[in-house]
Amino acid sequence: MASSFYDAVVVGSGPNGLAAAITLAQAGRSVCVFEAKKTIGGGARTQELTLPGFHHDVCSAIHPLGIGSPFFRTLPLERYGLEWIHPLAPLAHPLDDGTAMLLERSIAATGETLGCDAVAYRRMMEPFAAQWDKIANAFLGPLRPQSARHPLLMTHFGLEAIRGAKGLAQQHFRGERARAMFAGMAAHSMLPLEQGPSAAFGLVLGIVGHALGWPLPRGGSQCISDALAAHLRTLGGDIITDHEVATIEELPDARAVLFDVTPKQLIRIVGKQLPEHYIRSLQGYRYGPGAFKIDYALDEPVPWLASECLLAGTVHIGGTLEEIATSERQVAQGQPPDHPFVLVAQQSLFDETRAPAGKHTLWAYCHVPNGST
Repeated sequence: MASSFYDAVVVGSGPNGLAAAITLAQAGRSVCVFEAKKTIGGGARTQELTLPGFHHDVCSAIHPLGIGSPFFRTLPLERYGLEWIHPLAPLAHPLDDGTAMLLERSIAATGETLGCDAVAYRRMMEPFAAQWDKIANAFLGPLRPQSARHPLLMTHFGLEAIRGAKGLAQQHFRGERARAMFAGMAAHSMLPLEQGPSAAFGLVLGIVGHALGWPLPRGGSQCISDALAAHLRTLGGDIITDHEVATIEELPDARAVLFDVTPKQLIRIVGKQLPEHYIRSLQGYRYGPGAFKIDYALDEPVPWLASECLLAGTVHIGGTLEEIATSERQVAQGQPPDHPFVLVAQQSLFDETRAPAGKHTLWAYCHVPNGST
């Protein structure tokens, strides 16, 4: 049961809400987190969505920026059962000719799958992969004094990252294989690939793939949330689940209230206590594209034509740079894509806890226009 007073109350138990609560508790503040669902985690949850014994990630599944988070790396999450599993390759990108490119931890090994662009790819990634910690500390968080350190590195990275992914790939690579693999990584931005800073997503995901990998948590993404919650409780924090906050008045008294919610939810909960100009800003918030996701319970792994795909935790199915760019452009224009770029995770190939013995799970989604039904 919640206390009658806290230094801070956090509404929403996604990773951001839990991280905020932990930061406050580490500073000696009393804090309570309220979560509308029966389980914590927001987008980092795992449930039996298809058949008994098949454990599917509800939203997020593969976590390069989880293992790469400067904040997460300061926490003893492994003490609470979080274990990262690294697939043999972070990413596979098959093409219609039956071959596939592999993003591997080794830049050289990755280059071997990129044909004529092996050297160009190494020149792009090597300077950044060796400096991942500096890039992460500068860009994965709020603007701080350390963001201005290493000006030459940050200028080099920034000038590449701010661009559209399509133009950057066409400038650096001559062949279709490297262009396609970079396009798939950049499409995680959910932006048209002609638009900046979509290149930043391709660069960051490629760099962290080489520096740290694209791991998945044993047992599912829920284990990340559970580890964060367990650490918060050891610091004295409270967590209240299955309690949807309808109005701010129902919360305990607190010196501060933090919201890990959407703009529309914030208006509904706080209402007229916010300044009118801020309410107008929230009402004008432009939501990005949505995702259409399907979870599969399988009798056997996917029989990929390109068998290298069985080495990867993540598979990008989208074809060439032009095909992926067309798909993402159509989504941005409000049109369901004719040939959607599909992102696939096959966790059970590497984590036996996800499915009954001999069975498998598959997690797949594509981008769709906002408001799609």
